Amino acid sequence: MKKYVVLGGGGSFGIHAALYLLDHANPEKVIGIGRSPLRPGAFSLGIEKRDRYEYHAFHLTYEMDSILELLDRERPEVIINFAAQGEGAVSWKKSWRFFETNSMALARFAEELMSRTYLQRFIQIGTSELYGSVDFAAKETSPIQPTSPYAASKAAFDMYLVSVHRALNFPMNIIRPCNAYCPGQLLHRVIPKAIIAGLTGRKLPLQGGGRAEKSYIHARDLGRAIYLVSEKAPLGTIYNAGSLEPTSIRRVVELCAEALGIPFEQLCEMAPDRLGQDARYWLDSSAIFNDVGWRPEIDWQAGLAEMAQWGRANIDVLKDWPTDYVLRA
Repeated sequence: MKKYVVLGGGGSFGIHAALYLLDHANPEKVIGIGRSPLRPGAFSLGIEKRDRYEYHAFHLTYEMDSILELLDRERPEVIINFAAQGEGAVSWKKSWRFFETNSMALARFAEELMSRTYLQRFIQIGTSELYGSVDFAAKETSPIQPTSPYAASKAAFDMYLVSVHRALNFPMNIIRPCNAYCPGQLLHRVIPKAIIAGLTGRKLPLQGGGRAEKSYIHARDLGRAIYLVSEKAPLGTIYNAGSLEPTSIRRVVELCAEALGIPFEQLCEMAPDRLGQDARYWLDSSAIFNDVGWRPEIDWQAGLAEMAQWGRANIDVLKDWPTDYVLRA
């Protein structure tokens, strides 16, 4: 039985990863660490009530000493890092904030971890955005071509991890997932925003007419990828984790409308494209399948039915929840 720590554990993907570990890994304990207290139950999904789980609110950049004290008490074998300044679309302003967390703080943290003999594996959750817009399924060896400060900051830490693994045997893996979605996701993301717009009769602004193509997986599939990599992957390997084919944002919104049982035209309105929008994110995930047997299992119909059910069950909270991304330290 192992102890797992999930950094960025207050976010929806960190919560789903922790839930997957609790349900499938038979852990001694799963510890979530996030910069803020857990949000209401519509977002925390009741994880704080689960046996063998605990949550601590510490800020990676400004309270790293408290995190390290906690780790040294608990001595986890596996640390999974979701902690990041996200959202590439807003990273053009105050871009230093993205490097402060995604590059500098994490490099400091990894250097501290090198002296901790209890750590068996550090799993970094990267991003498919560092490949930039592609007209082919990008492999892990494809050129890194970040097209936003966010993507550049994520690429910098990936490159740091590669170097310290090669030179100092730091026990790491990197997973670069495509876009993920799930119940509990904040409403600035297109899928939960579309679901709540449809349930409340509001219009979703469809940026650029939804021409951009992105790849999507359910966060529970990502949790399974993390678990399989933690158990089976050779240390030092990098894995893409995505769907077989990309889907246009317009088609994603059409599928959301179908899940809600409303016309597409009732759900959205056309809006200008966002700055730096990449035309297509697309991943070749054959390496993770070959090494640990992972491929996504939750299809659009099942995943969006779950999203619609979550929205309806929590509409009293979600109808007034902000839908804009807020950049915090």
